[in-house]
Amino acid sequence: MPSEHVAGVLSFQLNGSAFRMKGTWTYNLGRVKREAVVGSDGVHGYKEVPQVPFFEGAVTDGRSLVMDDLLGFTEGTCTLHLRNGKVIELREAWFAGEGTVDTEESEIAVRFEGLGGEEVRP
Repeated sequence: MPSEHVAGVLSFQLNGSAFRMKGTWTYNLGRVKREAVVGSDGVHGYKEVPQVPFFEGAVTDGRSLVMDDLLGFTEGTCTLHLRNGKVIELREAWFAGEGTVDTEESEIAVRFEGLGGEEVRP
């Protein structure tokens, strides 16, 4: 059986502009989360609770990165291109991080949240 890339992220973009990525990234498509409803007599069923679609990770700071552009990002599209061939898109997204920069590693922790998330089919 031939080997296959199954993990890792190739690129991250905001409205089509690429950023230099670092470390581990996580994402959530924002589908409902099911939680048990429990009474004194046992489990009654479940309820569905909305989740916020998000991307979270880190980018490398650099001379060409303008912090105000990153911190002010709203109503845009975020895209992750994964090593396994998937493309994940976050729509109507905004920057939801703190904007803290680690100067030792030139790293900016980022979080983007949006109104919708999906796997984009080629």
